[in-house]
Amino acid sequence: MLLLSPSYIFAPPSTSRIRPSPIKSMAVNRSSSAPAQRRNGMSALEARISLVIALASQTSSLSQKLLTELANETAKYVFPKRIFESRNLEEALMSVPDLETVKFKVLKLTDQYEIREVEPYFVAEATMPGKSGFDLNGASQSFNTLAEYLFGKNMKKESMAMTTPVITRRTQSDGEKMEMTTPVITKRAEDQEKWRMSFVMPSKYGSDLPLPKDSSVTIKEVPRKTVAVVAFSGFVNDEEVKARESRLRTALKGDAEFQVKDGALVEVAQYNPPFTLPFTRRNEISLEVERKQE
Repeated sequence: MLLLSPSYIFAPPSTSRIRPSPIKSMAVNRSSSAPAQRRNGMSALEARISLVIALASQTSSLSQKLLTELANETAKYVFPKRIFESRNLEEALMSVPDLETVKFKVLKLTDQYEIREVEPYFVAEATMPGKSGFDLNGASQSFNTLAEYLFGKNMKKESMAMTTPVITRRTQSDGEKMEMTTPVITKRAEDQEKWRMSFVMPSKYGSDLPLPKDSSVTIKEVPRKTVAVVAFSGFVNDEEVKARESRLRTALKGDAEFQVKDGALVEVAQYNPPFTLPFTRRNEISLEVERKQE
């Protein structure tokens, strides 16, 4: 029989053999890690608050910039410029937006019209649908097509500044192409009853204009020319254009210096946005002229 020493039976166990209870150990661990977790949670909250403040500050700065740009653009229309000589009260009330426009020199001023020498410029142009040059639906389609090109629908995806006027002109039946800036010009083809709308392009580009993505938009340089011009207010329609063109042709027959150039077709320039009051709007019809042979 194996005899155990009493000292072995009754001796207290070694401290090296004592192991803490798992439940007690988990409680201790949780209690010791809680402050660290709270500290981490506070740091994350502070980071979020800082991010929100930074974004709010950036948004405020961007909003101020956008508001400033909007105010500057609005001012161009609210505070228009006057660059034309007034022949009567109707013209004195007309105004045009403070935008880049076609450069010209007045050669002659009469009670009925003025003769201008117009410097070369580039235009973007689109053929208008329908037979009317001032049909609301057709004009809107052409305007939108050209505006899309101007504001980024081009190969460079570049947004360009708006100019004035918008030109509407009759087109030759052989399919002459043009581009645009402002004014918007509309021209009609005699036998095809087609009109074209043009936007004058910003002069800083010269011939280096972005190519259109839309094949219906064409770019063209308008050469230096001499034109006879009549200004009128209100909204433009085909009857008004026809009547004023007829009166201008009749008046030019009595001019001692200039005559209507063979094949000249009427152009209509509109300088103002749609919300402009009718009596302050400036519209012009023009015919290309040349000096009479002495």
